[in-house]
Amino acid sequence: MQRYFFDTYDGDKLLPDEIGVELADLDEAERELARSLPAMAQETFPKSDHREFAVRVRDDEGKTVLKAALTLVMERTA
Repeated sequence: MQRYFFDTYDGDKLLPDEIGVELADLDEAERELARSLPAMAQETFPKSDHREFAVRVRDDEGKTVLKAALTLVMERTA
């Protein structure tokens, strides 16, 4: 098991992960990252019509090993 740290940015603020989580490998960290971005968007929806979310994953040495971003745009047409 290796510890990974998931630093998040919700469009307003960066929240560094100081605790981390133990996962089997980088593939598992990637799956966790893929689950976390939509969850972040769902938590803030519909507070804004345009929001960007990002997650940076660091390993236990502090090296960035994964990055991903998601943009949520809501537009009322009526």
